[in-house]
Order: sequence, then C-alpha cells, then structure tokens
Amino acid sequence: MRLLHTMLRVRDLDTSVRFYTDVLGMQLLRRKDFPDGRFTLAFLGYGDESANTVLELTHNWDTSTYNLGDAYGHIAIGVEDVYAACERIRTSGGKVVREPGPMKHGSTVLAFVEDPDGYKIELLSDS
Repeated sequence: MRLLHTMLRVRDLDTSVRFYTDVLGMQLLRRKDFPDGRFTLAFLGYGDESANTVLELTHNWDTSTYNLGDAYGHIAIGVEDVYAACERIRTSGGKVVREPGPMKHGSTVLAFVEDPDGYKIELLSDS
C-alpha cells in the first residue's frame, strides 16, 4: 500500500493552483473538468504521481464556501530551511500564520502558512 493523495475542497481553483505552484513551488500535474458532476479536479505535487504523494484540489462549481471543521489539522511539507522558506512564501504573497521557531515543548523548527481557503500547511526542516 502507498498513500496516493490528500484532497482539499477549494472555492477558487485558479487562485489555489497559483498559491500551490507559485508560492509553494508545486507542479500542476493534471487538471480535469467533470461537467456532468459540475466539478473540477487538479492534482499538484513535487514529483510524478507514480512515485510521490500529491495534493488533489476539488472545486465544486456550485459551492462558494466551505466550513473547514475542527477535525482537520494540516498538511506538512519538508523544506531545507524553514526560515528561508517563510521569507520566500511571504515575498510571493503567502501568509505565514506561525512564525518559524522551535516547536512548543520540543526543539524541532517549524512554521505554519495558510492557503487561500484557510487550510494550514506546516513547514518542517528536512534535516
């Protein structure tokens, strides 16, 4: 077994794709409209789906808002340098919601950013 993807529902697919590609550096791997179901799927990631877990963004054409709920936590992305990644994200127009620094009650350096829909993304040092 292998983890294939995580799906997030988004209000504005183009805005979300721009965030994940331009701000977080992912590649748009594929995108497909499903007119009969009135939704579009976009798959993004840091490598081909055959070898990497990716992110599926789902845009339901007739839904303008979502309740993110209180059970969902975040996705995590490994980066070389959390401080430098936050600076690049900020410069690209991204929103840092937890500044880089040690984890509370630990020493792991992390930060959190937020996508256009309010989903949290944790940045962790690869090393």
